[in-house]
Amino acid sequence: MRTPDELSEADFRSLYRHLRGTAPGAATRRGALDTITGEQVLAAVREVRSGRTVSLAAPVNTRPGPDDAAPAEHRLTAPAGAEPAAEGLEFARDRFAMNVHGDVDSHLDALCHVIYDGTLHGGVPAAGVLSPDGVSTLSVDLVRDGIVGRGVLLDVPRLQGVSWLEPGSNVGAEDLAAAEARQGVRVGRGDILLVRVGHRRRREELGPWHVADARAGLHPTAMEFLAEREVAVLGSDGNSDTAPSPVAGVSFPVHVLAIHAMGLHLLDYLRFEDLAQICAREARWSFLCVVAPLRLPSATGSPVNPLAIL
Repeated sequence: MRTPDELSEADFRSLYRHLRGTAPGAATRRGALDTITGEQVLAAVREVRSGRTVSLAAPVNTRPGPDDAAPAEHRLTAPAGAEPAAEGLEFARDRFAMNVHGDVDSHLDALCHVIYDGTLHGGVPAAGVLSPDGVSTLSVDLVRDGIVGRGVLLDVPRLQGVSWLEPGSNVGAEDLAAAEARQGVRVGRGDILLVRVGHRRRREELGPWHVADARAGLHPTAMEFLAEREVAVLGSDGNSDTAPSPVAGVSFPVHVLAIHAMGLHLLDYLRFEDLAQICAREARWSFLCVVAPLRLPSATGSPVNPLAIL
C-alpha cells in the first residue's frame, strides 16, 4: 500500500473547497443522508438472504487504558449493596454514563460535531447554536428515525494479506478502489460505506495503545472517492482519521472534510471482525445496514449499535 504524501494546510483547504463545492450533501441541512431514497432502502432490503443479524459495535469499555482515560461508567444502583431481599418484589436497576466521542466506544458523530473556522456544516455560525445544554441545530436529532440503507464493507487489511494496518498507515482512494475490485463489489450513491483498517482486532490481540499518537485511517484525498460515489455515511473500526495527521495544522482532516464539508455522519470505532468473516466466507460484501442512535435532541453524537442484516 502506497503511503500518500503529506498535505500542506493550503492544499488541504483547496481540497476542502473542492469537496464543499461538489459533494452531494455539502449544501443540504441533512447532508449526505438525502442520497438515501425510499427506492434505495427497498433495494437494500432485497440484499437480505438469510435474515442473519450481526452487531457492528464493540462492547462498551469500562476499564481505563491508554486510549480511554475516562471510560464509560456502569454500576448497579439497586438493590442497595447488590443484596436482594429474601422476600417480596424488587427491581435491579443501573446507571450508565459515557464520554460519547472517545477513542474506544462505538458512536455516531452528528453534523454539529466539527467546528471549523467558527462554523458548523453548511456554514452555520457555531456561536449561535452552542450552549451548555447542547446544540440547537444539526444535532443527532437529524437521524432520530434512524439510518437504513445498503452497507458495503471494504476490508483493506484483507487486500494487503494482513490482519490489520499498522498505526500511522494511510488508506488512499486507490486502496478503496482496489478493495472493491478484489471483493467484487462497487460502492454507489446512498451507500453506508464501512472501511476496515483492523484497529479493533489489533486492540483485542495486542492491547490498547495511545491512539491519539498513532492510528490507521483514511488519507484526506480518499474523500474524493466518497464524493464521486455519493456515499451517505462513513464508518470505520478506527475513527477514519490517521494519526499522526498527514495535514500540517489540522489534527482531524477527514472529520473536517466528511462532516463539515460533505455532510457525512461518521460512525467511529465500530467492530467488523464478525461481519468480515461472514462476508469473506459468503463472498458478498454488501448487506442491509440499520443504524439507530438514541433520541438525544441536542447532542453532538450518540452511542450506537449498528446492525448488518444478511
